[in-house]
Amino acid sequence: MKKTILLLCTAAFILTGCNTVSGVGKDIKSGGQAIENVGGK
Repeated sequence: MKKTILLLCTAAFILTGCNTVSGVGKDIKSGGQAIENVGGK
């Protein structure tokens, strides 16, 4: 029973971390595009 709970908690932590990293990557990309747009003017 304890192994199952530990496995579920670990899986939830990993999946949450992946979504967070993906969101940060999108934010950095949009920030870089904004800088390019300002530099291109």
